[in-house]
Amino acid sequence: MKAKHLILGLAAVMTTPATAQADVLGTDRTACIGGGGGPAIRVNVMGLKDREGRLKLELYPANDEDFLKDDRDLLKEGKFFRRVWAETPSDGQVSLCIKAPRAGRYALLFTHDRDGRNKFDFWKDGAGFPSNRKLGRSRPKLEQAVIEVGNGVTVTNIRAQYLRGLGGFGPIKG
Repeated sequence: MKAKHLILGLAAVMTTPATAQADVLGTDRTACIGGGGGPAIRVNVMGLKDREGRLKLELYPANDEDFLKDDRDLLKEGKFFRRVWAETPSDGQVSLCIKAPRAGRYALLFTHDRDGRNKFDFWKDGAGFPSNRKLGRSRPKLEQAVIEVGNGVTVTNIRAQYLRGLGGFGPIKG
């Protein structure tokens, strides 16, 4: 009887982490898996235009001065900034993870770098924020990107948005 319980226990241990890891992408994925220690943000991405290129999350200080500021400037000024990348999976649900230095308020940006060039192409690439409000044609506002991060793993859903004619950025319909 003990051997049967040992085998069942080993099977559960061996399958649980592998399954969990397959669900979460990005260089910080272990922070979101099985109580990985947080504070971290798990982002469930919806509405991708296609499965090309790479996906990126960036975490900024939650203030107007630092939001979307060049990362080199933020780091030179001794301010927090974090970026994670992941290859776009060919199918299935898309979840990414990014670590935060501590619980608190941050600004979070998601981008879909469809051509993989690491430079946002207004005409091709997608973007999104935790608020999921339509981005339109103007520069994103801080309040669209703000997220409160707890001590564990904070989960949010972001709907990707792409240029849709004169109306600017919005989610793909259908």
